[in-house]
Amino acid sequence: MSLRINDVVPDFEADTSQGPIRFHEWIGDSWTILFSHPKDFTPVCTTEFSAVAKLNEAWKKRDTKVIGVSVDGVEDHKKWINDISSYASCEVGFPIIADEDLKVAKLFDMLPAEAYLPDGRTPADSATVRTVFIIGPDKKLKLSMTYPMNVGRNFAEVLRALDALQTANGKGVATPADWNVGEDVIIPPTVSNEDAKAKFGEYETVFPYLRRTKLPK
Repeated sequence: MSLRINDVVPDFEADTSQGPIRFHEWIGDSWTILFSHPKDFTPVCTTEFSAVAKLNEAWKKRDTKVIGVSVDGVEDHKKWINDISSYASCEVGFPIIADEDLKVAKLFDMLPAEAYLPDGRTPADSATVRTVFIIGPDKKLKLSMTYPMNVGRNFAEVLRALDALQTANGKGVATPADWNVGEDVIIPPTVSNEDAKAKFGEYETVFPYLRRTKLPK
């Protein structure tokens, strides 16, 4: 069964580049981004990890923990972090899960149950381990994005999506296409005009089902 939006994400124990964790306990009361990779020392993934490292202050501002997972061991992770840090020109402050037995990749439905890693494997053997999961403090999946190996992820979009999720969930609204912080939001159709007026004040009715408003300050 695939992991779906609003499912509670699997809990697990794992070794990481910063020591052992139990995932739900590690999440605590924070938002969390889990992003996965098919192998250490791969070119696109190195640029992605560097992009995430550079956003360290942005994650903190949003009370969000970030953790990577790659289907190699802790010692390889620690060596790879040196390359990532050099490429990013900053420290890598987040842990990387060691998933040599593919436990996490299978729990999160990135690989079929019968998948295994052959001797002398290449990234192609775990190519589908290329997903971003945004997880709420309630341990439920809020959003996921999956990319092929030859297309680097856009972490500015991950950050934008995180802002939209935190705003929508925290304010009881929805966000339109291409929304960014500070722009108008959408009043959900389940909110009556009377309640919308009481909660938001003035709003624009584009269609009866599409009402736009500014968030109260």
